[in-house]
Amino acid sequence: MHRTLLATLLAATAGLATAQTFDPARITADVKTLSSDAYEGRGPATPGETKTVAYIVKQMQAAGLQPGGTAGADGKRGWTQDVPLLRSAITGTPTLSMAIAGTATPLTQGDQIAVRAALTGQKSVSIANAPLVFMGYGVNAPERKWDDFKGEDLKGKIAVVLVNDPDFETGSGDFGGKAMTYYGRWTYKYEEAARRGAAGILIIHETAPASYGWATVKNSNTNTMFDIVRQNPAATHTPMEGWIQRDLAVKLFQASGLDFDAEKAKARTRDFRPVPLKATFSANYAVDAQVITSKNVLGRLPGTSRPDETVIYSAHWDHLGVGAPDAKGDRIYNGAVDNATGIAALLELGRTFAKAPRTARSLVFLAVTAEEKGLLGSEYYAANPVYPLGKTVGVLNMDSMAIAGPARDFGISGSAKLGLLDMLTAEGAKRNRTFSPEPHPEAGGFYRSDHFPMAKRGVPAVSFDGGSDLVAGGTAAGEAFAQAYTKDRYHQPADEWSPSWNLSGMTADLGLLYAVGHDLAAGTTWPNWSPDSEFKAERDKTASDRK
Repeated sequence: MHRTLLATLLAATAGLATAQTFDPARITADVKTLSSDAYEGRGPATPGETKTVAYIVKQMQAAGLQPGGTAGADGKRGWTQDVPLLRSAITGTPTLSMAIAGTATPLTQGDQIAVRAALTGQKSVSIANAPLVFMGYGVNAPERKWDDFKGEDLKGKIAVVLVNDPDFETGSGDFGGKAMTYYGRWTYKYEEAARRGAAGILIIHETAPASYGWATVKNSNTNTMFDIVRQNPAATHTPMEGWIQRDLAVKLFQASGLDFDAEKAKARTRDFRPVPLKATFSANYAVDAQVITSKNVLGRLPGTSRPDETVIYSAHWDHLGVGAPDAKGDRIYNGAVDNATGIAALLELGRTFAKAPRTARSLVFLAVTAEEKGLLGSEYYAANPVYPLGKTVGVLNMDSMAIAGPARDFGISGSAKLGLLDMLTAEGAKRNRTFSPEPHPEAGGFYRSDHFPMAKRGVPAVSFDGGSDLVAGGTAAGEAFAQAYTKDRYHQPADEWSPSWNLSGMTADLGLLYAVGHDLAAGTTWPNWSPDSEFKAERDKTASDRK
């Protein structure tokens, strides 16, 4: 038999054999440990981080991985990469209020409003009677000939904006229809308000366009905030950033003689102009701001012949930590699905690859910090890569793995087109699984997972989704399960491990992810983006690295 064909068959056989070794019991043990109350919700810069990092390192060592982090003074690699972050928390209870058509209206943090701790580095926020201005969707998109600002001077003012982008309500228009663009992300809206010099920004929460309920907004924004350390943080953040409930927005508009839904309709057009509201906003609170160091954790299996070429599996280890109590008084946000399951998957893949014959290219298992604070660990890695991005073959990210049993399909976050997806689709077909486009592209999932910082720098990267067409119950059951999780557990203390989980879908997913990663690491393929992708130009800039 021809040697190349024999090698190909042996590699395929090895992949299929080792795919059977994914152990639900080990996965369960990892999830139960990481999401236990003892880990205090795995908040960065807490005792929970110390325990989490130690656990991941211990498991990587036991699996037979090698340290893959930054090198010390002795030239030897450690297990971690330091990630400096600005840590910011509101001290005490913030004093928040509006004067609506002259009537004083006190606001309760977490109730009508959710204000984040300032990420500008300042030690306090003091805003007195700042005018509120409705800015539509808060979008400036020259390539779409779209400008919600129309020259409005926002200095000293609070921008009030809608969540998502202008196409959400109708499903068609200048922003690609239902699928959210980056203009629809709250991160973009904060950044644009800062570029405009606003004193603050308030995003109007509505469940459908946000893709999650108020509980998620409250829990994600009223606890400790983090950001990467920036030379000029005021260029990216206004002093006050927050969200308000729709009911409060309706009241604001009514007091200004306006109909909320009618103004929303106007905001969906290019002709929209900023609308001053008959209301002002005041806020006073102290901020504990300091620079801390969190950790990314990296395990590695060096390649046999091309070790400088790297395939990365990634998942975030952090969750929300300890926060406001739920109705049962539970204050620990355990993050069992989000994302103890992803870390358990990462560790299980590491164990499986470590037992298999080494591949030509290196494999890196990257557990990143501060995803819940804005993809900060992955952003830091992408800006300060331990392994050159030009020779990073691809990234397979895992966030919130399947716990409802096997599915006939699978997906990725967003609608990106790239060779990595083609490989997943081809491998899925061998396993009688079809690729399904993201069922809710309006949620902006592509911009909410740790593959994004790598993708925007050109590295082929996807965040895997286990699918929604369940073998038991079809898409109806899959959608119902996902909706119930989002409503009742996502970013809430109720995201806890349960003995009712069915991990057979997760082990099937790991088989698929293993096979694709193995093919990449054992082969010479360099997947790329589709010719019309906004990320291809960035990838092509490093083409000479791959010759």
